[in-house]
Amino acid sequence: MQYYVDGFRPGDPDIKAPAPSRDQPHNDTVPKTVDVLIAGCGPAGLCLAAQLAGFPEITTMIVEPKPGPMEKGQADGVNVRSMEMFQAFGFAEKIKREAYWVNQTTFWKPDPANTDHITRVGITQDVADDQSEMPHTIVNQARIHQLFLDVMENSPTRLEPHYGLRVIDLKIETDAQDHPVSVILERVDEDGSAGERVTLRANYVVGCDGARSNVRKAIGGKLHGDAAHQAWGVMDILANSDFPDLRRKCLIQSTKEGNVLIIPREGGYMFRMYVELDKLNPDERVSNRNLTSDHIIAAANRIMRPYTIDVKEVVWWSIYEIGHRLTDKFDDVPEEEAATRTPRVFTAGDACHTHSPKAGQGMNVSMGDTFNLGWKLAHVLTGRSDARLLHSYSAERREEARRLVETDHKWARIMSAPPGASEIDGTDMPRFQKQFIENLEFTGGLAVRYDPSELTAEPTHQHLATGQTVGKRFHSAPVLRLSDAKRLQLGHVAEADGRWRIYAFAGRQDTGAEGGAIHGLCTWLENDPASPVRRFTRGNEDIDGLIDLRAIFQQEFESLKYEDMPTLLRPAKGRYGLHDFEKVFCVDHKLGADIYEMRGIERLDGCMIIVRPDQYVAHVLPLGGYEALSGFFGAFLIPQDQR
Repeated sequence: MQYYVDGFRPGDPDIKAPAPSRDQPHNDTVPKTVDVLIAGCGPAGLCLAAQLAGFPEITTMIVEPKPGPMEKGQADGVNVRSMEMFQAFGFAEKIKREAYWVNQTTFWKPDPANTDHITRVGITQDVADDQSEMPHTIVNQARIHQLFLDVMENSPTRLEPHYGLRVIDLKIETDAQDHPVSVILERVDEDGSAGERVTLRANYVVGCDGARSNVRKAIGGKLHGDAAHQAWGVMDILANSDFPDLRRKCLIQSTKEGNVLIIPREGGYMFRMYVELDKLNPDERVSNRNLTSDHIIAAANRIMRPYTIDVKEVVWWSIYEIGHRLTDKFDDVPEEEAATRTPRVFTAGDACHTHSPKAGQGMNVSMGDTFNLGWKLAHVLTGRSDARLLHSYSAERREEARRLVETDHKWARIMSAPPGASEIDGTDMPRFQKQFIENLEFTGGLAVRYDPSELTAEPTHQHLATGQTVGKRFHSAPVLRLSDAKRLQLGHVAEADGRWRIYAFAGRQDTGAEGGAIHGLCTWLENDPASPVRRFTRGNEDIDGLIDLRAIFQQEFESLKYEDMPTLLRPAKGRYGLHDFEKVFCVDHKLGADIYEMRGIERLDGCMIIVRPDQYVAHVLPLGGYEALSGFFGAFLIPQDQR
């Protein structure tokens, strides 16, 4: 991380200087107007709030009907893609230190010698080699909430939630230009009873208020799909057991009693169990069965024979029914009006898609929704892009949610299938084990691939970087920083700050000196009127305020000279004009980690990779692709002299 650019400040560098007028103590007064109102302090809502909190020019309010922050329960799985995102927010290392790391998954099925008992039939690596620099982790959802809240509290806006408030209804005045959304909020007492109602107006509203979302209902959205009519129990417990794999993720199938999924939890002792319970009638609700944690424990002991579980404490438990549902759109604009209207209201997370919790995707996909939306709202509200950009949120995320629901539906059927129906071609590998291995990219959150659009180019030059797929997330790799020989992951230079990145990979002979392609690119970006840096960077911000250029070289560290680098790679920044020494990297030959080889980068002439603020690869171009680069950014950014 970098700080002190505008002068020395003592104390924790994670605590940003407050923006003017934003250093007042938080109060419960509801403002008359806001730029963005977020409904719900779940993972989706807090991820969005944490992003927007970094923009002092945007007024954001987040409301939550509960009286305070979550303390325990609900989701716990953090896939590698979410960990990469957490790195951009600055708290991935905290999660890594505190969390349980899922390194292996074991598979259990009925013992052929005694089908009333289970036996281990397989062990597989949970995260494939070089799939990510991040681990798959397990940590309490409440802890993740707190880390997002810390980011908000330490941001220039000092953003805090308004607890005890929920969105009841809203109306959109489509012909109004300023704050066109009228929102009715209702105060909620600690006992859950309704209090007074207040009204505010917003430019944008984002419903992160769960499967029973009032925001979704207000814009006419409905969840479509089906239910599996199968009750499941989930519990976080402290227990003793003779089962040997309590500290590994386990998928267990029994002959007649159902299935179990075991997830070790952080701290070394607690673990979570998902336990298959009763089949439900088509017209029956799971609440009709009056199931308790005792039912879950008894079922788990039946399924796991000959092993037993002696529960000492039930930390949290719940009963649920699997449902796979999806809304038609993630915003308020009907398809037939998309050419004449731009969205004002959005839904995210469970408000627009629901699925089985056993694949561990719910919280991760919900955060992915708002990590996609946050920078787009910031671009529009700060005048960098036209509001038409916001159509891309529903277009991109609904398609990914559809794929998720389809894959999860298949996985849920396999998990609930009896063992006899789960064999493939008579082999010894259970179908659920085979499916799990085939789905590692999906469960890691790495299968997302955005289709070509204004924000994601056609992969015309994909051959220049075969390991950085256009439309998929930027795949980090180790590099060595030229200024101080520090080893780091290249992807970790990107923060959740709404900026674009251009990673310029030099050709074999290029050292950054004058006459090379890197020097030529930098000179064009810094000086040419057609350059996106010149056209779209504001006059009062640093030259990398919107587009952050980094260069990577193939040579040995000792053969490169920082003083040979073009000025755009050592720019003067801040009120003192201090030079930024952290723009140039090279292959870490001593470690033997060659980013060119690892990510399929063209060695002879190099290339440049354009990465979106949400860490997805938007374009791959030759280093001399100036016109294409200018045209790409020109499709959705507003020139600074036209704002």
